[in-house]
Amino acid sequence: MNLQEFLNGRKADNVTAFVNVSERFKDENGNSLKFKIKAMRQSVFEEIRKKCGGNSAAFNRCIIIENTLEPNFKDAKSINSLGLKTPEQYLDNVLLAGEASTLARSIIELSGFKKNIEELVEEVKN
Repeated sequence: MNLQEFLNGRKADNVTAFVNVSERFKDENGNSLKFKIKAMRQSVFEEIRKKCGGNSAAFNRCIIIENTLEPNFKDAKSINSLGLKTPEQYLDNVLLAGEASTLARSIIELSGFKKNIEELVEEVKN
């Protein structure tokens, strides 16, 4: 198989992973609850970059909301159950700052970026 055949058989949308974001997330038996994330395509990255305009906190939130499959941060029932209005508010209510950073970094790494999140945010600002 050559590289062209390899690429033709693998869409970028299909790249997913399960990540352990924090020791805080455990089920009733003490087993880790993992987040299911997906890699960003170039077009999604560019869209998020334009939308956030160099704001690193907004950039991280957008990456998480758009690329986390489980849990679904856009779930209206979950958002409403906490008396909130937006996915961003929901995210800020359920994750600690370090957990959000870990999740964003995991999505960035799965998407093929070898830079750390701070370098990527600086690149987005420029």
